[in-house]
Amino acid sequence: MLTQPLYETYQRFRTLQTHKISSLPIVILMPHSACNCRCTMCDIWKGNQNLRQLSEADIERLLCTLKKMGTKRVLMSGGEALLNSNFFRFCEMLRKEDINITLLSTGLTLKKNAASLVKYVNDIIVSLDGDEVTHDSIRNIHGAFKIMADGIQEIRSLSPGYRIGSRTVIHRLNFNKWIPLLISAKIIGISQVSFLPADVSSHAFNRQQAWDVGRQEEILLSEDQLPALQMIIKTIVEDWKFEFESGFIAESPLKLQQIHDYYSAFYGKNPFPYKKCNAPWVSTVVEADGTVRPCFFHEPLGNIHDQTLEEIINSEKAIRFRKNLRMETNSTCLKCVCTLNLSPRAGHF
Repeated sequence: MLTQPLYETYQRFRTLQTHKISSLPIVILMPHSACNCRCTMCDIWKGNQNLRQLSEADIERLLCTLKKMGTKRVLMSGGEALLNSNFFRFCEMLRKEDINITLLSTGLTLKKNAASLVKYVNDIIVSLDGDEVTHDSIRNIHGAFKIMADGIQEIRSLSPGYRIGSRTVIHRLNFNKWIPLLISAKIIGISQVSFLPADVSSHAFNRQQAWDVGRQEEILLSEDQLPALQMIIKTIVEDWKFEFESGFIAESPLKLQQIHDYYSAFYGKNPFPYKKCNAPWVSTVVEADGTVRPCFFHEPLGNIHDQTLEEIINSEKAIRFRKNLRMETNSTCLKCVCTLNLSPRAGHF
């Protein structure tokens, strides 16, 4: 008889081979559609007036599929997930089923929710855009950096070893503040920093229409700025070796170089960096209105208000999508900035 870890590995291999999902280790939920920041590179906040949010009944229905598919971790994304008044009730329901929870947050309400976060959420990833001045400018919220730092300090006072990482989108408005960002992250007690380039071409992040060239150029590095970006990456790789070795910087030097290569690809200097990703086979995204996607960037597969999550992810449409998806030629995948590649043998995470 197979042990539970071997059974889970078998189910993940089976999913990859048949394109029918037998195991769903990761699920991304968006409990609330609104955001409490007004970030320059994101349009989510522009839809704040059209509020949508998941309910306790939605989570209850989802749990049937999550339990059957052996979901190990739920990422609470958004918008700002903490804006949903039932957020911690959702966490309680998920934790009862031994599902770990990661919160992706703007960091603006960490302090007032610190005790509940320590109790119900396994770890937090905050959005960090630069040093204090740069962060506040990009977030378009005065004092956002200090508010986030105070929240991190409050959580640390309750649980000194609590894991709080950060994720930074590197783009035209902050690439030259990359090293001050690293210093600031250490000062405020970030456990690990992670970096990715800006998505400027998809319909994700509440873009009803893809950005036109003018809007893209507000965020894309110009061709003339590429040498400066290359020099900054070279400096980080040479001067922050310990931080790579210790894991404080999540990406490898190669991954940081690919941020440069991603931007230079827009000017025909090289192909877009190759991404190895199996997100549609090991995860799914459920948006605040119930829309289900194979990942943040691809088209919807259905809605949990019309079908169960299992029916959606294993529908004929979904299986055909996975079977025919070629990362190396698909236009969405080619320019993707956020990938997931989970080995079938990956343990509990």
